Amino acid sequence: MKKSIQLLLIGSLISFNLSCYYDQDIEFPEEEVEIPDDQEISFRTDIEPLFSQSGKDCTLCHNGSIANPDLRIGNAFNQLVPDYVIPGDAEGSELFQKLPGNNHPIDAGFVLTNDEIALIRGWIDRGAENN
Repeated sequence: MKKSIQLLLIGSLISFNLSCYYDQDIEFPEEEVEIPDDQEISFRTDIEPLFSQSGKDCTLCHNGSIANPDLRIGNAFNQLVPDYVIPGDAEGSELFQKLPGNNHPIDAGFVLTNDEIALIRGWIDRGAENN
């Protein structure tokens, strides 16, 4: 009887210790990226393609029928400015606030990289031109 209680106690302690395993992997957030002032940012070549990348395709939902705005190539600029983008004010622009990786209202299944977010921020802060 004494031996079975000891075995039960030892088994319980082992189980307790194993259940307290803690994963030591720590993810550090990426640092904010700054786009150099002399780097041109083009809506057509830098920004619009971000919305339909393989594996990060915003247009699966933002396609003119499921969710607004329509981010398909050829439609995106007129859908974004001025309703979702305030030229010169990325922080105040709904597009920037709701990017996957910032505060997208649903789990998009992906996030944009800091470089991609910085490009969008730079484009908006520099006037959100249709170039």
